[in-house]
Amino acid sequence: MRVAGPDAADYLQRMVSNDVEALEVGEASDALLLTPKARMIATLRIWRRGPEDFLLLTEPELGDAVLNELRRMRFAAKCEVEPEEHSSALVFGGDEGIPNNEYGLPAREVLDADVEPTLAASELERMRIEAGTPRYGHELDDRVLPAEAGLDQTHISFTKGCYPGQEPIARLHYRGHVNRRLRVLEAEAAALGDELSYEGKVVGRVTSAVPGRALAYVRTEVPGGAELSLPSGRTARLLETP
Repeated sequence: MRVAGPDAADYLQRMVSNDVEALEVGEASDALLLTPKARMIATLRIWRRGPEDFLLLTEPELGDAVLNELRRMRFAAKCEVEPEEHSSALVFGGDEGIPNNEYGLPAREVLDADVEPTLAASELERMRIEAGTPRYGHELDDRVLPAEAGLDQTHISFTKGCYPGQEPIARLHYRGHVNRRLRVLEAEAAALGDELSYEGKVVGRVTSAVPGRALAYVRTEVPGGAELSLPSGRTARLLETP
């Protein structure tokens, strides 16, 4: 999504959870587009292509929701909000393109590049899970609190001005706590949707899995290193938070 014009930076600063105005040209940051009750509309990566030109990247299935919300709330702001379509390649160790830290290694997202893939989708999925990175439709939806998924550490500024959802986000951060968090598991045979039990109680559920590793929301009182029970007598070990 392209947001461009004299008021683009100010408008995005008032709409998303991270500090857009602090970005220099060529820099990028992660952010959230939220409802006033801090429910997620979309995760975003915001790239400042020019002083008045921003490219917002999100999951393909969330594009229409982002477009509609930004247009609906624009009012008198002097900026255009238009969809853009690009092909995208993730390049590990490169120095050109949009920074990407979702896979545990330094990487850049390069748009419209003519390159051949060298990693299978399954290998990339393993890297995402091992890095503890949530994915919309698996770990993220409009029922998940950003802090449960660890997005308060990467997608939110607690020093910038107001934006939709700021009040409940700040209240939880300064005065409350979440009851569950996204964690990485060592698990040979976990499957999507498996319940996790600890000391006879259900404490979580698997949201993504590959052979040997899984992501799951687990109750915060369960200690790192704990052995958890899966259905049919299988086990998993809770790793420390990445």
